[in-house]
Amino acid sequence: MRLWLKELVLQALRNARGICGSHGQPPPLPVPQKIVATWEAISLGRQPVPEYFNFAHDVLDVWSQLEKAGHRPPIPAFWWVDGTGAEVKWSFEELGEQSRKAANVLEGACGLQPGDRMMLVLPRLPEWWLVSVACMRTGAIMIPGISQLTEKDLKFRLQASRAKAIITSDSLAPRVDAISADCPSLQTKLLVSDSYRPGWMNFRELLWEAATEHNCARTRGQDPVAIYFTSGTTGTPKMVEHTQASYGLGFVASGRRWVALTESDIFWNTTDTGWVKAAWTLFSAWPNGSCIFVHELPRFDAKFILNTLSRFPITTLCCVPTMFRLLVQEDLTRYQFQSLRHCVTGGEALTPDVREKWKSQTGLELHEGYGQSETVVDEEGNILPPGEEGNVAIRVRPTRPFCFFTCYLDNPEKTAASERGDFYITGDRAHMDKDGYFWFMGRNDDVINSSSYRIGPVEVESALAEHPAVLESAVVSSPDPIRGEVVKAFIVLSPAYSSHDPEKLTQELQEHVKRVTAPYKYPRKMAFVSELPKTVSGKIQRSKLRSQEWKNEKQPQKGPISH
Repeated sequence: MRLWLKELVLQALRNARGICGSHGQPPPLPVPQKIVATWEAISLGRQPVPEYFNFAHDVLDVWSQLEKAGHRPPIPAFWWVDGTGAEVKWSFEELGEQSRKAANVLEGACGLQPGDRMMLVLPRLPEWWLVSVACMRTGAIMIPGISQLTEKDLKFRLQASRAKAIITSDSLAPRVDAISADCPSLQTKLLVSDSYRPGWMNFRELLWEAATEHNCARTRGQDPVAIYFTSGTTGTPKMVEHTQASYGLGFVASGRRWVALTESDIFWNTTDTGWVKAAWTLFSAWPNGSCIFVHELPRFDAKFILNTLSRFPITTLCCVPTMFRLLVQEDLTRYQFQSLRHCVTGGEALTPDVREKWKSQTGLELHEGYGQSETVVDEEGNILPPGEEGNVAIRVRPTRPFCFFTCYLDNPEKTAASERGDFYITGDRAHMDKDGYFWFMGRNDDVINSSSYRIGPVEVESALAEHPAVLESAVVSSPDPIRGEVVKAFIVLSPAYSSHDPEKLTQELQEHVKRVTAPYKYPRKMAFVSELPKTVSGKIQRSKLRSQEWKNEKQPQKGPISH
C-alpha cells in the first residue's frame, strides 16, 4: 500500500481501538469517515494530490480492509439484477478478488501493458464494472462506448484511439468483425457471452480460470485512466482524457455533498455504461463506501423503474430529467419507496413542474446538478458583474484543477481554442445574480441535448448526405414535451426526389440515419425546404433555424444551478 495511505489507515485503526487516544479528548472520527475525509480534502483542493495513486489499490482495496475489520455495514459494494430474478452481489473483498482475476486476464491472455487502451462496449452487465476496475489495476486506459455504436462509429473510435483490445457482447461482435481488418492496432477481442465466436476469446471462461493474486500497477496520479469520445458541432467526435486522480479522487466531494452518500447507502443511477455518468457513479459511490445498484434495464419503462424502487432497499436515485418527466406521469402515490431518501438529476435542464410533481407525490426533493465548475466571463476572459450574460468558464491558470480533463487528445488546436485568458470555456451561457446564484441560459453552440444524449448536428448531417435524396441539410434542436428537445432536420431535396411522397421519404431518411450512425441520433422531426439560411460566405445559419423552432417555446433552462 502507498506509504501515505498505509499510515492513514493504520493510524485510523489504532485510534478506533483506543491505542493512540488520551483521556478527556473528544472521540476520534469513525475509521471510514476519517479516511473519506482525507480523500474529500484532496478532492476540494485542501490537501495535495498524491504523486502515486491508483483507484483500485488506494480506494477499493482500502474499503476491503475496512470491511474485513468490521468498519462497514453488511451491504454489498455492488448489486446487479436483471428482469428474470438473477442477481450478482459482491462485497468489496469479492470485488477485489474478481477484479484481480480480470486484471490477470487483461495482462495474460490480452497482453495489455500500462498505457495500452481498451474499448469497453457493453450493456449494463457486471463485467463492465469488473473490467473497468481491472483496467485500473493493470494501468490500461478504458474507453467506454454505448452499445448503439454502428460499424462506422466503431471504426472511427478504434482507429483514432489506437485501442489494442475491445470487450463487447454478442450483439455488437459482428459489427466489430466487419471493420476490424481496417483497425491494425486492434489485437485482442474479448466476448462477454456464454457462447463462442471465431476470432474472439471468451472472457467469462478466462475469468473462471484466472488466478486470484495480482500485483497492482504503480500508477501516478496524472497517468490516464479513461478516454471518452465527445460530440461537437464541427468535425468528428473528440477524445477527452481523464487521469487516475481526476476521476479517482475528483468525485469524492460531489458524492459526499451533492449525492449525500455514506457507507450505508445503496445508489442506483440508471445511466447507460457508455456515458460519463456511469464512471461518475463508480468514482463517487465507491470512495464513500456506498453500494452501486445496477438493473440490466434493456429498455426504459416508468412502471418498471417505480416497481424496482419499491422492491429493493435503494436509498439514492439518479435519473436524467427526461426519465423523471415520464415517472411523474404515473400515479406515484400507488408506490411505496420505503428506503428512498435522496434523489438527484443532471445532464440536461430540469423543468420546475417536474420538480414540483415529484416533490408533491413522493415528499422528496430533486437535487439538480451541473457538472462543471462555474465562473461567468466575457469573450476576452474577463469576469463579468452580476446580471450580465456570459460564458460559463473554469479557471485553469495559474493552477489547473487536478480534477479537470487533461486535454483533447491528439488535437492541440481544439484544446487551445477552448481556452481564453485564464479560463476554459465550457460552451454554456449563464448570468450570475446579486446573491451569487448562476442562471443557465443555454448552449452557445449547436449540440443537441435530447434525453441527455448529446448529439452533434454534423454527425447527423453527414449521415443524411449519404442518401441520394439529400442535396443539403441543417440539423438543429426542436422542443419536445418528453425529451426536452429532439433532432430536427431541414432538408433540401435533390431534383430527382422533389416529387416523392414526403411521409414515405421521411421514414426512409430516418431509417437511413439509424443504419449509418447510432439510432438515437436520427431526426425525429423533418422538414423539406427549398433553401437553407446562409451567411454571405455560404455557411449555414443553424441559429436562425433553431430560433424559429423555439420561437413560441421556452427552453427547459430555468433555475439556479450553483451558489
